[in-house]
Amino acid sequence: MSETLSISVQATPNPNAAKFTLNRVVATQGTTYRDAASAQAPWAKQLLAIDGVTQLFAINNFVSVTKTPQADWNVLRLQIERILRDTFA
Repeated sequence: MSETLSISVQATPNPNAAKFTLNRVVATQGTTYRDAASAQAPWAKQLLAIDGVTQLFAINNFVSVTKTPQADWNVLRLQIERILRDTFA
């Protein structure tokens, strides 16, 4: 039986970036994603398709998500967590 997925979200010094930490490995080497078209990971394509998400950085067990200044974390967080749960649960 696998462990239930947990996701914690932490603010960063940049108000337009947040760190989503999972109890799963999301990337074995550091990878930056800037556009959905060139992202190889399906979950990265989905995250970058969210209106307001501009960049991702993934390594080990976390994904750092950067948004536009106008985007609302309260709205984005729900969408981001849903995609991460669908992918890594």
